[in-house]
Amino acid sequence: MSNHIFLTGNLGGDPEVFFSGDGDPVATFNLAFKAGKDKTGWIKCTAFQKQAETVEKYLHKGARIVVFGRLDPQEWTSDDGTKHRSFQIIINSMEFIKTDGRGFDKNDTPY
Repeated sequence: MSNHIFLTGNLGGDPEVFFSGDGDPVATFNLAFKAGKDKTGWIKCTAFQKQAETVEKYLHKGARIVVFGRLDPQEWTSDDGTKHRSFQIIINSMEFIKTDGRGFDKNDTPY
């Protein structure tokens, strides 16, 4: 069975970047996407290493991108015993559709 997803959307806020225990960069952000005629869906996206560096350097709130990756289910139980489930996208690659040019110098080609 294969697990591939691609999604087009806009960043709902600036990415958050932190470092793993091994010192590798990890970037996360929430992506808003059209989920129906009048509905907006949200999904967390996570990038590692070089992809995380790219996210940190070039992406910002409102940037429009396409992410390609795999869907990763998350399950947990809260303190009151309630079970929860959500999903995130683990990014393999991405394409920029529209950014404000932040992070690019005149020799870069953002899209």
